[in-house]
Amino acid sequence: MKFKHPANGYVEEISELTWLWALLFGAIYFAVKGVWGHVFLGLVLALCTFGVSWLIYPFFAKSILEKRYRHNGWIEIQD
Repeated sequence: MKFKHPANGYVEEISELTWLWALLFGAIYFAVKGVWGHVFLGLVLALCTFGVSWLIYPFFAKSILEKRYRHNGWIEIQD
């Protein structure tokens, strides 16, 4: 799935392996993508659940990124 920034035409792709990158890198992955709310939420949940939340959180990573791009006005483009 790809999203295009309407102002500058920059294209960002959300891969099918988003869950894997979020599982391997956790909060760092969301920080690189600029989803700071989920960086802090993920860290708090990880502390409260002794890290178990990072085994569940990655499965929502793709939808989190999709919502972020749509909320910020990015346009979804078809391949």
